[in-house]
Amino acid sequence: MSVRPEPSRGYASYALGVLALANLLSFINRNVVFALFESIKSDLSLSDAQLGWLASAYVLVFSLAALPAGLLSDLRSRRVVISIGILLWSVFSILSGTVSNFGEMLACRALVGVGAAAFAGPAQSMVADYFPLRGRAMAMGILAAGITLGGVLGIALGGRLDAAYGWRTAMLIVGLPGLLFALLAARLRDPVQRASVRSLRASLAALDVNLTALVRQFFPLLMGLSIGSVFAFHLDRVYGSDSKIDVAAFAIAVALGLAFNIRTWVRRFSSAPPIGPSRLVRAFGDKAVSLAAVLRTPTLAYVFLGGALISFGMNGLVGWAPAFMSRELNLTVAQAATLLGTWGLVSGILGVLFGGMVADWLRRYTVTGRVLTISLGLLIGGPLTLWLLTLRDLSYFVPVFAVAFFFLSWFNGPIAAVIFDVVPATISATVAGAYLLFIHLVGDAVAFPLVGALSDRFGLHRAVLLLPLVAIVGGLVILGATRTVGSDMARVTRPLSSTATARSG
Repeated sequence: MSVRPEPSRGYASYALGVLALANLLSFINRNVVFALFESIKSDLSLSDAQLGWLASAYVLVFSLAALPAGLLSDLRSRRVVISIGILLWSVFSILSGTVSNFGEMLACRALVGVGAAAFAGPAQSMVADYFPLRGRAMAMGILAAGITLGGVLGIALGGRLDAAYGWRTAMLIVGLPGLLFALLAARLRDPVQRASVRSLRASLAALDVNLTALVRQFFPLLMGLSIGSVFAFHLDRVYGSDSKIDVAAFAIAVALGLAFNIRTWVRRFSSAPPIGPSRLVRAFGDKAVSLAAVLRTPTLAYVFLGGALISFGMNGLVGWAPAFMSRELNLTVAQAATLLGTWGLVSGILGVLFGGMVADWLRRYTVTGRVLTISLGLLIGGPLTLWLLTLRDLSYFVPVFAVAFFFLSWFNGPIAAVIFDVVPATISATVAGAYLLFIHLVGDAVAFPLVGALSDRFGLHRAVLLLPLVAIVGGLVILGATRTVGSDMARVTRPLSSTATARSG
């Protein structure tokens, strides 16, 4: 791996703009379906449980595809994987408007998730390399702003387009712009130049990738999928699909299988020599040195676990907010969406940008600056959200919501920046993919159905209190990285070539 001459600030800003707008489109395409649920349900004669699976299909497939997409982009080309990802979610969003039954719609939503996964990790990795140190958290915050803005616009835009033209035309309209951005992304210059690129077939052959090896490597996860499916089927028959207990059981089983899988991988690689297992070295060359070091990076343990807890709380709050406001504040769904869209958009965007700015400012004075910013935002915003969920007067609810969401949005840029601060550039997309896989499968994939099941039993007004509590715990877990981030950053900045020189000497 070699680093090209650092791109001009102007070109780096242009590339960031392209990727940030593409990320915005990604989350519009993700969330638009929520605004179209009632029309889709009526047109395709679906049940509420089937609507729930349309949402879960995206999250589960996105989670599972994120790691292989990151791995592929590190082995081959981040730029190509990004452009293919944008093309995938655009084409299958458009095709979603042509379906005639649940199975076709489920397949389209799943493939939209594959496209979003192919984009997310490699895009974060490229932005981190465009801004190697100065302004990195701010740049990651701008990229992450698409999550908040796109999530809100997806619901608001979907509702308006559905009312004016119907849900099928709405899917077509939100999918079309991605075709242009796939072309723009394909023409971006990657700031990191690989010294030599092995063919994908050679890399997979060196890793001994075949059906038997894949089953062996992913056995715990496959068992989780199998056991979860059996339990989900049984619970659906016993309690009914509306209880959502079946989805919660499936997500928990898959999350446990993934956790055991990751534990197996970490134990295998951490006990290997510093250069990694021989097959890994043949497939990745010097990248294996980086990967072995990453598996011994304690900061990532704090970030992965804390990120999953934050994802559980934050995405759960976003997903259940319209229903909560409709039931507890006596608003219509349209009124709740308008309130969330207006105040959530303003406070969320300001929070994301301000969090990145604070993190970069603190980073000038202490290496723990970005970690502290993540925790500070959650430890202020979390308790405010607990208070918010007890308010029933709109004159108090709206300003408290705006302030709470502002602080809760701080973490987006800094947490991504911390990952790339402690990970070598050669495998950064792979690690970003692993992070996305872990936090979504262990976090919001569990949060959505679990809160639904708790709501059926205790009421939504009580069930949602779990979400900010879990986010606060995530902020405390992240705080542990203040003890390790300095040494982990120093290890990454140490030239990898010195390791090879020491071996040869």
